[in-house]
Amino acid sequence: MHQQLILDKITSILAATNNGYDEQLTAMLDNAKRIFISGAGRSKLVGNFFAMRLVHSGYDVSVVGEVVTPSIKAGDLLIIISGSGETEQLVAFTNSAKKQGADIMLISSKAESTIGKLADGVFQIGSEELYGKVQGMPMGTVFELSTLVFLEATVSHIIHDKGIAEEKMRERHANLE
Repeated sequence: MHQQLILDKITSILAATNNGYDEQLTAMLDNAKRIFISGAGRSKLVGNFFAMRLVHSGYDVSVVGEVVTPSIKAGDLLIIISGSGETEQLVAFTNSAKKQGADIMLISSKAESTIGKLADGVFQIGSEELYGKVQGMPMGTVFELSTLVFLEATVSHIIHDKGIAEEKMRERHANLE
């Protein structure tokens, strides 16, 4: 019962999400010199999943907040994952990246937000009315899981669009585990 509840909700969110986002995001990734990904809490974990797959796909990716993350510059892309688009730390990151001339993309459940107004673009996952209280899916779960599936589907699009073989991805996979 609970598995079906989750699957049905994610399906409804993704059905209400723009079908062209995967191609738009792929174009942005391809046009960026380097890619930086940030989020807070569970959204940061979703960003980490995405960053890993992008590295496997051959992109130059850094996760904001890691000790080895370089400085962001003009020509770079900062992807912010935030359900609310209001997280203070992420607003600060957005402002800093804008000052450096980086492009900003927000992935959110709310296009109209502080980060959304600062960003060069917003990918709204679902529509706001679909994010009401859902029994058994507390505190952002719907957004996080829907965003994870959306980003995994985008990676799938990249792999198929560019003809990236799984063997090539495995060569880029961490081997100090």
